[in-house]
Amino acid sequence: MARREDDKDLLGIWQEATGQGDDGLRRVMETAIQRILEEELTSFLNAEAHERTQDRKGYRNGYKPRALMTRLGRMELLVPKDREGRFQTELFDRYQRNEKALMLSLVEMYVHGVSTRKVKAVTEALCGLDISRSQVSRLAKDLDEEVRTWRTRRLTKSYPYLVVDARYEKVRINHQVISQGVLLVVGIRADGYREILGTWVADSESEASWSEVFKELKDRGLNGVRYVVSDDHAGLCKAIERHFQGCLWQRCQVHFMRNIISQISKKDRPKVIEMVREIMAAQSHESARKRMDEVIEALEKKHPKVSQMLEEHGEDILTVYQLPLHHRRSLKSTNMLERYNQELKRRTRVVRIFPHQESCLRLVTAMAMEMSEEWMVRRYLIFEDQVSDKDTKDQLAA
Repeated sequence: MARREDDKDLLGIWQEATGQGDDGLRRVMETAIQRILEEELTSFLNAEAHERTQDRKGYRNGYKPRALMTRLGRMELLVPKDREGRFQTELFDRYQRNEKALMLSLVEMYVHGVSTRKVKAVTEALCGLDISRSQVSRLAKDLDEEVRTWRTRRLTKSYPYLVVDARYEKVRINHQVISQGVLLVVGIRADGYREILGTWVADSESEASWSEVFKELKDRGLNGVRYVVSDDHAGLCKAIERHFQGCLWQRCQVHFMRNIISQISKKDRPKVIEMVREIMAAQSHESARKRMDEVIEALEKKHPKVSQMLEEHGEDILTVYQLPLHHRRSLKSTNMLERYNQELKRRTRVVRIFPHQESCLRLVTAMAMEMSEEWMVRRYLIFEDQVSDKDTKDQLAA
């Protein structure tokens, strides 16, 4: 295939693209990436096009079309070729890990004969029609090794706070589609930074499954845990109690609110929700406990189930009051994982059913790795011993 002729420089394209939003930016990026491909081949051949030199290591031989899927959309590129077929661009190895993992999931579905027409169209666009099992294996090898290394890394910091959560994905196992639990643990380090400590795929959220998770984390060096926030799943709670004896446990206030909402009619929800939110928004444990007693009494006749839930489990959502004031908002629920779950859902909606557990674990871990890297850009919490300026410390305590 012949190369596209384009005499415009990047500045000219940028000036034309101004005001066109993502479409304009995509044009600029597409042109820039095309030039990167050309420079890669020039470096590989050690010669410019039509350049005569004794150091030349080969010759150009046309182009092949290739689509690059990015956050700006699909980019249509022409990958230059050399006559010997030895040149391989590194550009497509620089996909974000989660995009590579998503692509591999789709390709594996296609190869294993379980792809839908939609998946088939996507894999054709990404990889062409000629997809073999050996190609899939080769694509997966490097990413799987990176994922494995990250999941088994040593934990050398102290983690005072843990946030534990789970979601479910559909996985094909022995010719059956089975719901599998995706287990996640976030650690907030003593220096105030947060990271996802690991990802696991298990049959369920049983005590045994979570115990394996916590044991593995301890074996990798997890220490210093003082506070854990999670949902109230029975197996998870038992595992937390067993492996983190003496630690404070906070029941996720968001999950608790959802449980309450499920017990009341749509007509009564606004009033009840507002009453429960007043408990959670109290400035101190004492005022929260006082307001809770008032709400329990007020709802006892009309909403006995909600009243009973608050009476039996209300104290579980107030543990957060034992933390410093400036930590409470961030650690009263598992909401810090909301963005991760939204991004994961957006991708798993495309896959629908993972071809096997390994594929599911690859994608959720690749996304966790990238989320942790994003988090390391900014400190999440400030601990008292990290504040040297007296005025700043007074502000935190206010």
